[in-house]
Amino acid sequence: MDPWERATSGLPAPLVAVDLDAFDANADDLLARAAGLPVRVASKSVRCRALLERVLARPGFAGVMAYAVAEAVWLASSGVRDVFVAYPSVDVEAIRAVAADDRLRAEVTLTVDSVEHVRWLRDTLGAQVAGLGVALDVDASVRVGRLHLGVRRSPTRTPAQALAVVRAALGVGLDVRGVMTYDAQVAGLPDAGPHVRALKRRSVGELAHRRRDVVEAVRGEVDLRFVNAGGTGSLHLFRDDPVVTELAAGSGLYAPTLFDGYDGFSPRPAMAFALPVVRRPARGVVTAFGGGYVASGEPGWSRVPSPVRRGLALLRTEAAGEVQTPLRGDDADALRLGDRVWLRGAKAGELLERFDTVRLVRGGALVASVPSYRGEGRNFG
Repeated sequence: MDPWERATSGLPAPLVAVDLDAFDANADDLLARAAGLPVRVASKSVRCRALLERVLARPGFAGVMAYAVAEAVWLASSGVRDVFVAYPSVDVEAIRAVAADDRLRAEVTLTVDSVEHVRWLRDTLGAQVAGLGVALDVDASVRVGRLHLGVRRSPTRTPAQALAVVRAALGVGLDVRGVMTYDAQVAGLPDAGPHVRALKRRSVGELAHRRRDVVEAVRGEVDLRFVNAGGTGSLHLFRDDPVVTELAAGSGLYAPTLFDGYDGFSPRPAMAFALPVVRRPARGVVTAFGGGYVASGEPGWSRVPSPVRRGLALLRTEAAGEVQTPLRGDDADALRLGDRVWLRGAKAGELLERFDTVRLVRGGALVASVPSYRGEGRNFG
């Protein structure tokens, strides 16, 4: 019997489980690839306070990279230190909560990426804007002529553009604390062939030079607390960059299927979910309840969950459905009604938006059941 199945036998499904041995091994791998630089934990890829606390208790991990200001307020209010919200926000209520509380102002850093956003903060907060901590998000994509390779994030790319934002921020009284560059086309893209590897090599080289120039320009105006770079798929590529002071990672702790295809590391699958078999519509086919936990991003088969058992596969005509997921394969006829099939999600933390409780297992035994963000009644978008 599969260790996950043995550990959760008798629990109602659908359910999600995290293997703590694999989780801890993946944390060790991230630290080894960081080679001494602190790793800031990306909370969007974890979405479970108990597991965030588990990884933050390990020497080498320092601070949280949050995805929403309301989330940062919640985490910091519960004792989490050094929370950097790595996405610009216009959540007026949450931002005012940070600005109005001395402890939150000390622990929470917001993101700006344009003069427009700086002015919005000034107009929204008035005198309360003074001393609010911010970091500058710098575009890390690759430009080949008019071709944009990477995600659409910050409009700030050059040293001159960065200086304009930083000077505007200082001019309204903001406390500029850091710079970040997130290389999505390297960190989040599996090594799917020579063309992808060539893109990554070009990205790493170009970004290192441009980041150095941006950081040098910004440091001419302000002392920076941090320069953040990388992600699960790329932190080992930036650990030797002399201007980088910290790295970021989160998805590598759970190791979803999108991280199965990287050359530089091989994380252990640490999270899976179980669905109960509820139908047998034909020979060689069973149908499980639920399962339509399709990951965000570019639509395609890389975003759907994958059965753990090699003898089962999703039907190409249906994939994973809202309330039912049919599976075909050699193992289907051996499954009975009520048996469970295990699948892995394509991405990490967002899977927990479907589950209130995370079952923590080790060595084939259930060791704890802890709430996800959703289980604590928290939804940050």
